[in-house]
Amino acid sequence: LKWLLLSCCCCCCCCRLSSMRSSIAVLVAVLVCCSFVSSSGNRNHHHHGVHSAFLPRSSSHVLYNALRGGSRTSVMEQDDTDTDTDTDNSGMTEEEVAARQIRLVALEKYHMEQQILLTLRSTFLSEVLAQRGIPIATMMDVSTIDGNKPPEPTDWDCALSTEQDPKTCLYSFDAEPNSKVVAPLGTTQYISLSALNRLRRTDRSKVEPMWHSKYAILSSWFSDASEYSLLQHAGIQGFFVSTLLLDTMGLRLLLAVGVMVALLITLPVWEILVQRILTSSYFWNQWTTWGRIAHAALPMKLLLGQMAWKFLAQSFASLETYVRDIVVDYECTLLEQTIPITIFNNDQLQEQEEDDDDEEIQYSEDEECDEYE
Repeated sequence: LKWLLLSCCCCCCCCRLSSMRSSIAVLVAVLVCCSFVSSSGNRNHHHHGVHSAFLPRSSSHVLYNALRGGSRTSVMEQDDTDTDTDTDNSGMTEEEVAARQIRLVALEKYHMEQQILLTLRSTFLSEVLAQRGIPIATMMDVSTIDGNKPPEPTDWDCALSTEQDPKTCLYSFDAEPNSKVVAPLGTTQYISLSALNRLRRTDRSKVEPMWHSKYAILSSWFSDASEYSLLQHAGIQGFFVSTLLLDTMGLRLLLAVGVMVALLITLPVWEILVQRILTSSYFWNQWTTWGRIAHAALPMKLLLGQMAWKFLAQSFASLETYVRDIVVDYECTLLEQTIPITIFNNDQLQEQEEDDDDEEIQYSEDEECDEYE
C-alpha cells in the first residue's frame, strides 16, 4: 500500500511537469521496482526462517564460546539457553527435538575439532618460525623441564641382612644372608655392598640410575674428596686395590711384568722343552707339513705372524679379565669386613652389647696382668 501511494504521487507530479507519455514510463518503472523489492524480501525471510530452524539462538552462544575456549557458558547464559530451547521446542515432536539435538552435537563436535586442528597448526608454524630466528613463543616457553636437577650428595646407612631380618636389594631383589647392604641416608632403598662395588667396577653408568639419578652415589661414596666416602674405612689395602683397579694401564703393566718375570724364572724349563721338541723324530717326520710354511713367501709369513699376535693379545686380555675379577672380589670382601654397621635390630644390639662387655672384661684382665707384673 505504501509503494502504491508513492507511485500515485509520482504520477501526479509527472503529469504536472511533463507529458502523459513520460508519466506512464515512470509509473511502470516504479511498479517493477516495487515487485522486485517485495519478492527479494520474501525470499530473505524464507532463508532466515530455515537457518533459524536449523540453528536456534541458543546454539549460537554455545558455538561461539566453544571456539573461544575456556568455560563455554555462564550460569545466566545457561538459564537463557534452557528457556529459549523450551520455547523453540514447544511446537515440535520428540523425534524432531532428538534429531535437532543430534545435529547440534555433531556441529559442535565439528567446530571443536577444527579449533584443535587450528591450534596444532599454529603451534607447528610457531616452532618452524622460531627455528628460522623469528622471536616467537614456542612449546619450550610454556613447558616445565623435568629431570635436569643434578644429583645431590648424600650420606649412607649400612645394615646387616640376616635370615631373621632379611633386607631387599635393588640389584638382586633379596640380599644374601649375613651380607651388608647400604642405602642413602634416611631411605630404605638398600643394595648389597658387594653388588654395588661390582657394578661400579663393571659399568659405572648403571650405578646412579638404580636410585633414579637422585643421589650422587659415585662422587659421594667412592671419592677420596667426599666426607661420606666408603673407602676411608678400607685403610691402606683399600687404597692400593682401588688405585690398581682404576688405573687400567697400571694393571696391564703389572701383568706384563709378572708374565716376563715368570718366563725368566722358568726359562731353563722352556729351553729344555724346546730342545727336546727340535731334536725329536716325530717333529722331523712332519717335515712335509711344516716345511711348506717355513719356505712360504713373505706375505704368508706376515699373515701367520699377525694371527699369532692376535692369539697372544686375546690370551693376555683373558688373563687381565681373570685377574681383575679376582681383585674386585677381594675389594668386595675387604669392604664387607671394614664398613661399619649403622642400623641395628634388637638381636644385633644385644650381640653388640655382649661383644662390648667381653672386650671390656678382656681389657680389664690385661690391665690387671700388667699391674701384677
